[in-house]
Amino acid sequence: QVQLVESGGGLVQAGGSLRLSCVVSRRLSSFSDMRWYRQAPGKQRELVARIDRDGATNYGDSVKGRFTISRNIAEKTVYLEMSSLKVEDTGVYYCNTGFRYADFWGQGTQVTVSS
Repeated sequence: QVQLVESGGGLVQAGGSLRLSCVVSRRLSSFSDMRWYRQAPGKQRELVARIDRDGATNYGDSVKGRFTISRNIAEKTVYLEMSSLKVEDTGVYYCNTGFRYADFWGQGTQVTVSS
């Protein structure tokens, strides 16, 4: 089993920044990759960012150049640094990974960007 605990969400004005954290119950080397998703009200969940075991990263088109995914292996934590936030970045942000053919999700953290 894998537990993922997100934190760091909140209310921020457009143009501001937030850093989300995802603490993982297993060593990060246990997973081929770690992902951040988000879900806005009335919309499907979408992939925001991904970091693989080697540290390579990928981003959704809507966040490229504004968001950065990183990790602290010793602390078993994955981060999502969000800057130049827009109202459309509002949603619940989830940490996600796969392990032994199962999919694991955190409880999510709410990010609200006001205009």
